[in-house]
Amino acid sequence: MVNIKHAKLKAWVDEITQICTPDAVVWVDGSEAEKKRLEKRGMARGQLIPLDQEKFPGSYYSRSNSNDVARTEHLTYICTKDKEAVGPTNNWMSPEEGYKRAGEVLKGSMKGHTLYVIPFSMGPVGSPFSKIGVELTDSIYVVLNMRIMTRIGTPCWSSWERMGNS
Repeated sequence: MVNIKHAKLKAWVDEITQICTPDAVVWVDGSEAEKKRLEKRGMARGQLIPLDQEKFPGSYYSRSNSNDVARTEHLTYICTKDKEAVGPTNNWMSPEEGYKRAGEVLKGSMKGHTLYVIPFSMGPVGSPFSKIGVELTDSIYVVLNMRIMTRIGTPCWSSWERMGNS
């Protein structure tokens, strides 16, 4: 595991782990070795299908599950204290109700899965214009795509802690 000093982040990941009950928790380090392990695991499970490596080196084909959709409007809520803050085209829910419902849906949802904790930077790590975040997922596909779309791994933790977030 990556050495994380941020107590609130550790507590949050522990809370989610208690609710979702994954078989394992992996703190993503962003290394090339980790990428290779994830690709190998994804191929072994049939989640990643290698394309012609001569024509498309390092490329894979992956399909979503038919019940896995990015956004379903009638099930998407903005949780704020102030109902007026969500705007006219969004569904509103109180934060208390949102946490209650999420807890019910997420309870035991990762049994048999691995929870990946992905630190990421939107923009160059350390830039005053970049934003550091943490994503939780059980999807190898998501981890590998976060490597493409953002900067991930250990440098993000270091930047996070330098910004006084420990």
